[in-house]
Amino acid sequence: MHALTPETIAIVKSTAPVMRQHGVAITNRMYERLFVDPEIKGLFDEAAQKSGEQPKRLAAALLGFASNADNLDVLTAAIERIAARHVEMHVAPEHYPAVANALLPAIKDVLGDAADERVLSAWGEAYWFLADVLKSHERGLYAREA
Repeated sequence: MHALTPETIAIVKSTAPVMRQHGVAITNRMYERLFVDPEIKGLFDEAAQKSGEQPKRLAAALLGFASNADNLDVLTAAIERIAARHVEMHVAPEHYPAVANALLPAIKDVLGDAADERVLSAWGEAYWFLADVLKSHERGLYAREA
């Protein structure tokens, strides 16, 4: 796993106010895009989706990352909680591309021209960095279950 570049960190951090303001709209749009696949939709807690809790939680996680991209130690507890939840819901490494393919266009859908190529590229790099961190934690949790 490679570290995020200083430029990526700076761009992602610069989006924190936007994530605070539009994060729930972005995550709602992401789930609309993601849930066209019934298998992926089945990995999510339907009640949390209908109540709006799931989009709010993901928006908070994105904001937390944007705010702390230069201090990831702050996110350790959140990453551990998310990984444990993923294992509980049987998320596998092959599910991560579907989320990326829904999240990045959702950012563009909601933010329009404000999400230029630099922003989308930085969030793409950040997403895959976080995906690698989560998959690593999840591998350890799955190994303990076996």
